[in-house]
Amino acid sequence: MKKSKFTEEQIAYALRQVESGTPPADVCRQLGVSEVTFYIWKKKYAHLGPRRVQQTPPSASSHYGKPDSQE
Repeated sequence: MKKSKFTEEQIAYALRQVESGTPPADVCRQLGVSEVTFYIWKKKYAHLGPRRVQQTPPSASSHYGKPDSQE
């Protein structure tokens, strides 16, 4: 599966913008993604809620597919 170039924080921010009243088409245009991608994000991250997405450890997404370094 291809890794997204957007972090979960960026996706959560886009979802919050739409929840606050910004049209989805405008948010998608600003991010440079299709509305289909936006609605996939909405489906994938809506059940987590904005606080849960923010609490996701950044290392989980930044080290995807990389072995942990042993010190």
